[in-house]
Amino acid sequence: MRPGPRSLLPTPLSLSLRALLLLCLAPRCQAVQAENVTVLEGGTAQISCRLQNYDGSIVVIQNPRRQTLFFNGTRALKDDRFQMVLFTPRLVRITLTNVSVSDEGGYFCQLYTDDTHHQVATLSVSVPPDTPTVEVKQEAVEGGEVELTCLSPRSKPPATLRWIRDRREIPGVVSQQENGKTVSVSSTIRLPVERKDNGAAVSCEASHPALGGQKRVRHYRLDVYFAPTVRIIPPPGILREGDSLSLTCSITGNPLPRDVQWTRINDTLPERAEISGPTLQVARLSQSHNGTYLCQAQNNYGRAADHYTLLVYDPGAVIETHSAVPYAVIGGVLALLVFTIICVLIVTVWCSVRQKGSYRTQEPILNWY
Repeated sequence: MRPGPRSLLPTPLSLSLRALLLLCLAPRCQAVQAENVTVLEGGTAQISCRLQNYDGSIVVIQNPRRQTLFFNGTRALKDDRFQMVLFTPRLVRITLTNVSVSDEGGYFCQLYTDDTHHQVATLSVSVPPDTPTVEVKQEAVEGGEVELTCLSPRSKPPATLRWIRDRREIPGVVSQQENGKTVSVSSTIRLPVERKDNGAAVSCEASHPALGGQKRVRHYRLDVYFAPTVRIIPPPGILREGDSLSLTCSITGNPLPRDVQWTRINDTLPERAEISGPTLQVARLSQSHNGTYLCQAQNNYGRAADHYTLLVYDPGAVIETHSAVPYAVIGGVLALLVFTIICVLIVTVWCSVRQKGSYRTQEPILNWY
């Protein structure tokens, strides 16, 4: 099979090769080469144009908007961020400081000979992400869910976000939004929460090629709201008339209740009662102070209470309704001890009687001898 006819239209590549070939047909072949550059935003870019067989022709460097930056080493555009740092027959180099994404594009290195020849140095700007932020859509309440959104507002190329809890990744719903040449990335998760999750650590990690394997991490501690719990810590030992009573009300809750209420059921608090935060103190106890004392606390998510029953004797002891002394158990132990002593006495008497009977049996035998 004979090959079909070739297209007579030149390709862009063949045009470039022909232009370079025509340029090199001159007595001294002049050429210019440009190098692509990638730099971090805010950094300094070096744009280089390499010359071959340079004979003193005019060299012009233009920005992506085709504005002339330098004309044969002389500044043409008033932008102090651009500096000519090298101009030799082999190499022309400029620097651009404080680079931004708006500086991206092709920078033209042009060599004006009989046939103008140029090459383009493409400047790419990489934008690493800042430390992401964590937003909470609504407050977390015990028994419900919390929705957390990790946001990286600006990066190029887009940052990768990962949620981590207890060294395990939590899959999130990722979304992206372009903001000009940069991209905003967010990742949202929903977690069921209980009071034990209050204060638990969750982290959002942002990774990016420009960070060289490092990560920008935002740590967040869950704030779970729940109703309070109340427990009265009773005094140790036995209280008698004249002693002092001190009751402490141990309270948990989020938010922690600020106001603690002490009352005595069906009666008022003693005149000598002093309240200091969660602590109730009564000096010089008497039987008139007997009763049930109540500690109450509440927050926006509920309320709780605990009680303590005080019985004062002279002599006597304080009996708590919710932690009564097991007197039946003590009585049982004493009865067992008495029974054991009686058994020991019976065995001792039985052994003594048996020994005396043995002596009487052996006495006639001794007399026969």
